[in-house]
Amino acid sequence: MRPAVVLFSGGLDSSTCLAIARAEGFTPQALSVQYGQRHAFELQAAQRVAQAMKAPLKTVTLDLRAIGGSALTADIAVPKDAPIGEGIPVTYVPARNTVLLALALGYAETIGAHDLYIGVNAIDYSGYPDCRPAFIEAFQKLADVATAHGPYAVHAPLLKLSKADIIRRGTALGVPYALTHSCYDPDAQGRACGRCDSCRLRAQGFRDAGVPDPTPYTTR
Repeated sequence: MRPAVVLFSGGLDSSTCLAIARAEGFTPQALSVQYGQRHAFELQAAQRVAQAMKAPLKTVTLDLRAIGGSALTADIAVPKDAPIGEGIPVTYVPARNTVLLALALGYAETIGAHDLYIGVNAIDYSGYPDCRPAFIEAFQKLADVATAHGPYAVHAPLLKLSKADIIRRGTALGVPYALTHSCYDPDAQGRACGRCDSCRLRAQGFRDAGVPDPTPYTTR
């Protein structure tokens, strides 16, 4: 089986992405990034899920807090109950997916992988510019000219799926959603707030999919 690097946050989408990579015949090599996010619960979830799904996990550390500009990396309040998809929200981390895919590309070069997986979604999402098809297409072109061992394929299997379809696909593939974490602003115990964009998209996805939501919320 061929290796594939899967960007892995321990959230619903990246966990589904890892399962899809395996179903498509690859040996997933999960890559998590500690980039200065405001809490460590998603990295803890990444470790839990990777272990449950028997996928090797590498964690890379960098400091996007030094750049700031996002509620996920700076002392900016996470919006609650705000309209979803109306403009670019303050939870957008400037150039994050560009940076993370570049790290995945470098990791792929070192292990002889030629396939990258990223769980971006352009249907049920908050309006991030680096979750669109144009971004994936542009990075694909970059990967092919910026490396010594190309060509590379950038896979975004969730790109045009609804959150409900993602959950249905992941459930069929045995993704342990109870171990995942999606909330932008959890409490001290790691319970999801239920009110940020990520929580609401996740909860609505489970409802629409007809799948019980295993998420511990503080407000539900």
